[in-house]
Amino acid sequence: MTDSAWMKLKSGTDIRGTAMGENALLTPETAGRIAHAFGEMVRQGRAAGSCTVTVGHDTRLTGPALAQGVVNGLAAAGVCPVLAGVATTPAMDLTCLTGPRPADGAVMVTASHHPKEKNGLKFYTPCGGLGGQEITRLLTRAAELPAPPPAKSLYRPVLHDYAALLLERVRRLTGRIRPLQGKRILVDAGGGAGGFFAIDVLAPLGADVRGSLRLSPDGTFSGRDPNPEKEEALHGLREAVCRQKADLGIAFDPDGDRVALVDRDGDLLHRNRLIALVAATLAEQNPGGVIVTDSVTSDGLPEFLAAHGLHHRRFKRGYKNVIDEAKRLCAQGLNAPLAMETSGHAALREHWFLDDGAYLAARLLASLVLLDREGKALGDLVTSLREPAESAERRIALTEPDFHVQGSRLLKALAELVERHPDFAPETENHEGLRVRVNGPHRGWFLLRASLHDPVLVLNLESDSEGGVRWMEQQLASLFEA
Repeated sequence: MTDSAWMKLKSGTDIRGTAMGENALLTPETAGRIAHAFGEMVRQGRAAGSCTVTVGHDTRLTGPALAQGVVNGLAAAGVCPVLAGVATTPAMDLTCLTGPRPADGAVMVTASHHPKEKNGLKFYTPCGGLGGQEITRLLTRAAELPAPPPAKSLYRPVLHDYAALLLERVRRLTGRIRPLQGKRILVDAGGGAGGFFAIDVLAPLGADVRGSLRLSPDGTFSGRDPNPEKEEALHGLREAVCRQKADLGIAFDPDGDRVALVDRDGDLLHRNRLIALVAATLAEQNPGGVIVTDSVTSDGLPEFLAAHGLHHRRFKRGYKNVIDEAKRLCAQGLNAPLAMETSGHAALREHWFLDDGAYLAARLLASLVLLDREGKALGDLVTSLREPAESAERRIALTEPDFHVQGSRLLKALAELVERHPDFAPETENHEGLRVRVNGPHRGWFLLRASLHDPVLVLNLESDSEGGVRWMEQQLASLFEA
């Protein structure tokens, strides 16, 4: 494989690529060589054999073989691999932080919300997930390494201990052993690794989970789109909640680090509404706290946060970018209790800033119980959130060989257009791309930014008036004409 082919596997702070078929880039051998490089990184400054790295995978069909490739690579680097089998990403990250002897590292085999033919690797140490530069170093080193020989590993599943931690948190927050007694809570795991949440967390807390969807592993994700950010992926859960008069619906992505909710009225609690909901539950204990989000949040969110005594820090897209910014603010002496993307990635300061959809769901279940004592529902907390009349996302393909140059050229052209347009004004702060305020009758905003993963520009648009998105697109049409 050429050096450029290796670098195609880099996806922000993850490894990701096609893992099925003749054109697969991410094979067990490839995964083994990358894991070998990670093992060397973890072992730096330690004696051979003294390091332990846990390895888990979601339910994708290619997961077990790739996990074995990772085991082979770690062993070749002189690291003791411990195979966890099917797991969630936050459960694997947690192995580096808890237990009598925390692991020195963890590797999760997953492609998150992507289709069945994709797979990937996420890497963790006790300091958190690896950054983009570290991923580049791993790939550069992997290209120099030979294919690792077959190796054996210890086997130690992790989901039982992870579920026990979630149970303890909910019981402590509510003061009850079975706080969900009498509640009907439905989980849609989408065939991914999140099915344990219904059986090992909700049921012991007293919830009736009958009617939950796709709890059994299905590596083809045949039941729904694996991305819970998409409204169409939540259609089945929404219908089930309404039909069964459930108190709440919870949907996970395949590796359990993202979540979306459906309230008892069938209303979706995701994207801006989910961020607002979580922030509202944290506000009383965190007066003046800073809520860090990605760059595509709506204008109504900072207004909502301010009304709850919180501050908004709109930052870059990418869950690690958001988490690292919250950590940076905390290191400066500020309190940033929540780092969250509109995609459903969420990390709470009280939970080691782990990117953890299941913990977020557990935390909100505790709030549901406490609100129920007051005769309120979760959705009642966000009724004051001002939401746009329209929103849309467009993806503009970058077709030139050096697509980075093409993207920069289009962003520069947009800046020039904004300068000339009477109703456009750039936002005071732009951490990525260009976010533009739209004034006049079509009040709203749009943001043009480079994708974290693909050779495309992403255009997000929101308007407070019907027809506003179409009007914005018309103003920008000349920019993207061939």
